[in-house]
Amino acid sequence: MKRRLLDRVSDISKIHNRAAFVDVEHQIKKHTGSDAFLRLADKRYSCRAFSHRAVSVEKIRKILEAGRLAPSAKNLQPVHVWVVSSEEALSRLRIVHSCYDAPLVFLVGYKADEAWVRPVDGKNSAEVDAAIVGTHMMLAATDLDLASVWIGSFDPATLHELFPEMEGYEIAFLLPVGHASAHAEPSPMHGERQELASFATKL
Repeated sequence: MKRRLLDRVSDISKIHNRAAFVDVEHQIKKHTGSDAFLRLADKRYSCRAFSHRAVSVEKIRKILEAGRLAPSAKNLQPVHVWVVSSEEALSRLRIVHSCYDAPLVFLVGYKADEAWVRPVDGKNSAEVDAAIVGTHMMLAATDLDLASVWIGSFDPATLHELFPEMEGYEIAFLLPVGHASAHAEPSPMHGERQELASFATKL
């Protein structure tokens, strides 16, 4: 009887030690991270062929939440996002750019007079703030198995005529999002990147 009790205590001790070891592994991963984000960044590419399949409301909400959580200089948040998904609004938008017939386009704009300005030289942070929001949204879309493309080639004056509700905002870019079509693929130059040695310098 005494032996059985000791065996049980020994078994409990082993279980406790294994649990402690697993917890240590968890803590190590927690503090050192993994390559999951790098895989996500590598997976993203500029998609120029979308299917007509609609993006779910839940996925749209998650992409917007990723943008909402993006940092901005002094946390002033001078950025606003418009969700273009109705056929009527998409038809208007396609006057300035085809958006590759994506079923969903986010328009990201900013108000320069609401952004932080660097005192020493007057540099306004609004466009950078908008770019950070867009990057969050683009990577969130990739994480949701959606494709996207960043578009900066459009006529801002025409866009404002077509969407008067954006008055007072500078539109930084268009972000078409959707399910990639069966024949979508990265452009030939997508994988062209600088070597790390030329990209970064250690001081």
